[in-house]
Amino acid sequence: MLSFYSIVKPILFRLEAEKAHNLSIRALKNGLLPCISNEFDPVLASDHFGIRFPNPVGLAAGYDKNADVIPAISGLGFGFVEAGSITPRAQPGNPKPRLFRLAEDAAVINRLGFNNRGLDEAERNFKAYADKAIVGANLGANKDSADRIDDYVRGMKRLAPLASYITVNISSPNTPGLRALQGKAELDDLLGRLCEARNALKKEGIKHFPILLKIAPDLTDDDKADIAVSILSMEIEGLIISNTTITRPASLIDTQKSEVGGLSGRPLKKIALGVLKEMHRATGGKILIVGVGGIETAADAYERIRAGASLIQLYSAVVYRGPYVAADIARGLAELLRKDGFENITDAIGIDTPV
Repeated sequence: MLSFYSIVKPILFRLEAEKAHNLSIRALKNGLLPCISNEFDPVLASDHFGIRFPNPVGLAAGYDKNADVIPAISGLGFGFVEAGSITPRAQPGNPKPRLFRLAEDAAVINRLGFNNRGLDEAERNFKAYADKAIVGANLGANKDSADRIDDYVRGMKRLAPLASYITVNISSPNTPGLRALQGKAELDDLLGRLCEARNALKKEGIKHFPILLKIAPDLTDDDKADIAVSILSMEIEGLIISNTTITRPASLIDTQKSEVGGLSGRPLKKIALGVLKEMHRATGGKILIVGVGGIETAADAYERIRAGASLIQLYSAVVYRGPYVAADIARGLAELLRKDGFENITDAIGIDTPV
């Protein structure tokens, strides 16, 4: 699977990063990437939220911002897909250039700023495609919104009936002030209003749906403790750990390392893994965790599972290893699980991070 991309990659890397991204979306829309079987070793299958995941490797939000190509992405070997971030109103995002490959570090910096075509179009796409895959709706807030919490509530009301789960993204560094919603009082207000709206939807006949909270890696110990208390008290089903980092590890060598924005890819690996372990312990292993950040290989995925993740996501690895990387990781992960004597992936969750 990787040999195909080794031919195409040098051509794509001659293009500006966002142009290459848009070209890949068009290729998927036009069916130019062959689908592969989504039948994987049954050791990888797991049940969460009443959903059967054929494998735990998902595509993180940020690639398919408008839910344009959900079935095509699923056909690349991903066990699930997350679309977004989606804001109530369409917005162009930040000025270009705003996406940078740090090739020497196998990393990406972005300051996209929630560029998307808004809820109306996302809803149309979810209606057309969501039943063809396990797909999460990643929600954001408009940059100029007077009530950002209401933006999340509006997004949830529109997309929850169509999505497999809802992700509340309050951890992007590219919308000024957004990360303030991770503070205790603000987070309690946000989650309280979301849970109230979910209960109202259930009374209207909408089936229960899970809510996941996507957090930043750049949190204080007090922040992490407060988040753990809030999600446990509000009965939030999951955490996605983590979003991009605003820090710049000393190991970075690429000339674009000082670009403003969120850093993802290989340099985020240790940071995200550390936060995952801390939050697994802080929540007593009671909250489902999706591990994301710097996952490139089956060994990386296995490490996150053993650290406490039930599912994993990747994005930067697609840039550097190609569109079929999820299938390669899934197959390698199955081999690692069986080598260690696990009959099912759920038996390995958190084994290295006792609570």
